[in-house]
Amino acid sequence: MSSYPPRAETLVADMTARAALDPAAAVAFQGAPGAYSHQAVREVFPGAVALPCPSFEDAIEAVQTGRAGHAVIPIENSLHGRVADMHFLLPESGLSIIGEHFVRVRHCLMGTGSQADLRQVISHPQALGQCRIRTRAWGLEAVGYFDTAAAAAQVASDGNTAVGAIASMLAAELYGLKMFAQGIEDAEHNTTRFVVLAN
Repeated sequence: MSSYPPRAETLVADMTARAALDPAAAVAFQGAPGAYSHQAVREVFPGAVALPCPSFEDAIEAVQTGRAGHAVIPIENSLHGRVADMHFLLPESGLSIIGEHFVRVRHCLMGTGSQADLRQVISHPQALGQCRIRTRAWGLEAVGYFDTAAAAAQVASDGNTAVGAIASMLAAELYGLKMFAQGIEDAEHNTTRFVVLAN
């Protein structure tokens, strides 16, 4: 992810500036603000400044270079298995795994108007695949996007009431979107395992 939608860009700039004030207390994650990785940071390090990073490599580098004291990175999902990049990047990083955390993935449908206005929903292809039953039942066209939280930011930035997003509850809160439905995933036990990295 090389650029964020406008609504996310503002949050990224603010979070990056706050992390720079006390880098040792900052916690890096990959994704846009509101990503499930951001949720994991909040659960593991309540009150810490989360530092959004465009890629896994950038989150790891933030710890290596002292821009963050820790990183919280996903390594596997109960439905999709390993996060392939991480099993290559972790051994090469020189960082230590000092903890792990599990996040129950609860996908939410959100937008700017009403659910009746929706014709299309955008999200990461994995999230769309995990919510196929509901989106088909609602007659929504599913369109892939590079990141769940960035999809929410894009919907908020565009303001098109016909387009919604599937993302976390945190994303809806951060971008001021209306929550139409929660827990819309097809499988009840969708869980992602995260590791906490430090020097």
